[in-house]
Amino acid sequence: MPVVHRFDPPERFVAGTVGEPGQRTFFLQAREGARIVSVSLEKQQVEALAERIDELLDEIMRAAGDDLLIPAIAPRDLVDSQPLEQPIEEEFRAGTMTLSWDGPDERVVIEVFPFTEAAVVSPEQLQEDLEDLLEPDPEEIFLVRITAAAARSFVERSRSVIGAGRPDCPFCGEPIDPAGHLCVRANGFRRRDP
Repeated sequence: MPVVHRFDPPERFVAGTVGEPGQRTFFLQAREGARIVSVSLEKQQVEALAERIDELLDEIMRAAGDDLLIPAIAPRDLVDSQPLEQPIEEEFRAGTMTLSWDGPDERVVIEVFPFTEAAVVSPEQLQEDLEDLLEPDPEEIFLVRITAAAARSFVERSRSVIGAGRPDCPFCGEPIDPAGHLCVRANGFRRRDP
């Protein structure tokens, strides 16, 4: 049986970072009382999760019409700009994530499973029998159930956290480090500030 880190609902569920832009580590963190669980993940995973939560809530709004109250934006009283809870102790590194809607309880359900090497499939393995490629049962699961309003707040904060990183070069789209940037579109020349 896997260890399930369940928060239904958490007092706080956020995405956050530790470190300077360009060297940041991203975390999902849930707190309920004195219990805190932090799971590390990639920036792209935070971005994809926030985008998909937003899309899911928009789909539910359209389908439910006036029968269900789903906020279109994060309620102001739920906006969370505080740093991650301390101490930050990583439970595991996120791999697969699932997202669903629990209609009867009106909750967004997020499940995060640990990254495993078994989840990485090489082109040669695609030719093999799929039974051999099945991922083993996870040892841990991070399970969070939140209201639609809390989910919108999570999306807003996630976008803010992602946007707080290094700015993108307007020419090549690569991140600009604080020490400078060699732009491939400028043939390796550094742009100087006027």
